[in-house]
Amino acid sequence: MVDPHDPLIRERLQTTRQHTLDRIAALEAEFAALVEAGNGTNIDDEHDPEGATIAFERAQVAALLDSARDRLAEVERALLELDKNRYGICAVCGEPIAPGRLEAKPSARTCINCAT
Repeated sequence: MVDPHDPLIRERLQTTRQHTLDRIAALEAEFAALVEAGNGTNIDDEHDPEGATIAFERAQVAALLDSARDRLAEVERALLELDKNRYGICAVCGEPIAPGRLEAKPSARTCINCAT
């Protein structure tokens, strides 16, 4: 079982949280730049070869941004679980999550058996 009082766990989660916040900020800036690049132009995605590219890039960045925001929510949930002394406990069966799984994915909510 994982020791929820191990300061390395909180440090790893907080580092992951900060990296995720940095990623979100970078993606938001990239998205804003793509929107700005498209402003003032008559982009017709269907007929303009550049329009399709800009629309695709915008959609791709939006998807990455959604994923990063989901990741942030997972990490923040894990930090709350740590504060409640529930970190490392499977949300489905209530058994401990293997340390190796938490090492690979610190925000894991389920043990290997329940995840499969």
